[in-house]
Amino acid sequence: MEYVLKTNGLKKRYGHYKALNGLTMNVPKGSIYGFVGKNGAGKTTLIRLVCGLQEPTEGEFSIYGINNRQKEITKSRRRIGAVVETPSIYLGMTAEDNLKEQYRILGMPSFDGIAHVLNLVGLENTGKKKAKNFSLGMRQRLGIAIALAGDPDFLILDEPVNGLDPQGIVETRELILKLNQEYGITVLISSHILDELAKLATYFGFIDSGHMVKEISAAELEAACRKCIHVTVSSTEILSQVLDEAGLEYTILSDKEANLFGEISVTELTLKLAERHCQIHSMRERDESLEHYYIDLVGGGKHE
Repeated sequence: MEYVLKTNGLKKRYGHYKALNGLTMNVPKGSIYGFVGKNGAGKTTLIRLVCGLQEPTEGEFSIYGINNRQKEITKSRRRIGAVVETPSIYLGMTAEDNLKEQYRILGMPSFDGIAHVLNLVGLENTGKKKAKNFSLGMRQRLGIAIALAGDPDFLILDEPVNGLDPQGIVETRELILKLNQEYGITVLISSHILDELAKLATYFGFIDSGHMVKEISAAELEAACRKCIHVTVSSTEILSQVLDEAGLEYTILSDKEANLFGEISVTELTLKLAERHCQIHSMRERDESLEHYYIDLVGGGKHE
């Protein structure tokens, strides 16, 4: 498999604080990589290192096979477009003028590509309207347009739907999918809105306390987050005995709760439990979500 970004034992310290603590990750070419972690886990620090805004304390990374210690890393970084934390836009300028300014910064020979970029992000009809009068969703798409100005094939987005209304979230999601599927752009997304990330990502990396806990493809995650029946009973000890006898797969969550997997005859299960004086208090089908998977993997707590 070809990788756009690889890190190996990456560390970043600020005094005694370890923002990254031996992070090793691999972003496959052509993927939408969902970067998941709690607040302070090190996601934005990694992005800043990759974009050249800071230098690592230890370890190394490569972009398109070029090591960060090589002079050629500058050329690799030119293939990156990024929106880090908040979109870098001039609020007193129109969308077109914002792009013209970015083209000048990049030393682009002409403004010929601006109309295409504006059309791509759905801002082709904004005319003389200044960015300060844009909705948050429009500003986010303008930020992505600016990141696309240098025609990158690797796009890094830090919390791209944060603060957006439902319409803005849908528009941003559709844009990211379009860039990936139609233009072949690899996308790294850091986001705390995990349900939204689950609709986009083809690959996931779960970071905790500055190191990678697990990397997994969307297909593997879907298999892990399979449907189950969540039951609340008077005794999971009796429930486990009945399920073992029936050869059914299950996970005990507490002395009262469990998840049951596979084809289950509710009537037969109820009767067998009743024979042993075990009552079913509730039963409902549910999908194990990305959020549940993440919490089980790294533990509870607030996440970005």
